[in-house]
Amino acid sequence: MVRLNETVIWHDVECASYAADLELWEELTAAAGGGPVLDVGCGTGRVALHLAALGHEVVGIDADPELVGTLTSRARSARLPVEGVVADARSFALDRSFPLAIAPMQVAQLLGGAAGRAAMLDCVRRHLDPGGSCAIALADPFEGEPAEQIGPPMPDVHEEDGWVFSSLPIAVRSVEGATAIDRVRQAVSPEGDLTESMTTVELDVVTPDQLENEARGQGLEPLPRREVPPTADYVGSTVVILRA
Repeated sequence: MVRLNETVIWHDVECASYAADLELWEELTAAAGGGPVLDVGCGTGRVALHLAALGHEVVGIDADPELVGTLTSRARSARLPVEGVVADARSFALDRSFPLAIAPMQVAQLLGGAAGRAAMLDCVRRHLDPGGSCAIALADPFEGEPAEQIGPPMPDVHEEDGWVFSSLPIAVRSVEGATAIDRVRQAVSPEGDLTESMTTVELDVVTPDQLENEARGQGLEPLPRREVPPTADYVGSTVVILRA
């Protein structure tokens, strides 16, 4: 067994190293007046801690209490203005509003389809200041090509306390309304012992046009989109901007 918190470790392995979008979140936060910012699907704080280190107040929500606990601990250790809240993106209720809400990476594609996205959009709208905006990142892992014709992405590797963790995508599959990515997770202890497991992530297939149409139904007005360019290790994303 891996002695570290597996939920946190694998989230960090597969998500924490991504940085191509941080400049855009910085820009949008500054344009919104500097915060506070609502980070929907904050995880362990990849974006929230970055923005807070620049002096912005951030409230991060995530349904996983272990991820939120790690975010809170990291913010406290670094004395950063981040509040972590355990809440589902589809049903959260906070006693405050924000000039900006963000949903980085593929949070909006992990909500179980159109009904889940509609619930999230409704929650976000109710937590925006008048004239406030939200920014939601969407990614097509295979840039419009059939999943079966595209090779799996590169592995993600992370080292911590002498452990080496690797998450290797081994297959991509088209399933109804989504793209499934199968991964082999390996953990090698400082003594060289290997632990291996399988996991699958399904990303809903949703286009920017589709999300904008859904947002109109929730009282949100689409603004010009932004783009996060691809890197050598990650596909790019389209960021849909919506105004209350």
